[in-house]
Amino acid sequence: MAYHVSKQRFAELVEQALAELPEPFAAHLEEVTVEIKQRPTRKQLKEAGLEEDELLLGLYVGHPLTNRSVEHSGVLPDSIYIFQEDVELCSDSEQDLVREVRNTVLHEMGHHFGMDEDDLDELGYG
Repeated sequence: MAYHVSKQRFAELVEQALAELPEPFAAHLEEVTVEIKQRPTRKQLKEAGLEEDELLLGLYVGHPLTNRSVEHSGVLPDSIYIFQEDVELCSDSEQDLVREVRNTVLHEMGHHFGMDEDDLDELGYG
């Protein structure tokens, strides 16, 4: 069963997860926009290799720090999208929701730092 909260409460949980990032990582937050969307678009699902009925909790769009060079100057900032409806569908309680939001934020920030799915699975953010 899904655990639903208001948009404001969900935004507070995302902000809390961002505020808890360790300092070496938090310093790079200014380079990333974090947006909360109700749900992913069909295009985002397709680009992630998912079917329309599958869940996508978050999405990183950009160039990981490990792949950057001087040629990346002047480009738009990287973005992280957190999809409220899908995160709520994975949560049965407030505690579950807090954990899912935190894991999703950390997972997508991990992509910004060049981690792949295997790296994130090893850290428990898969």
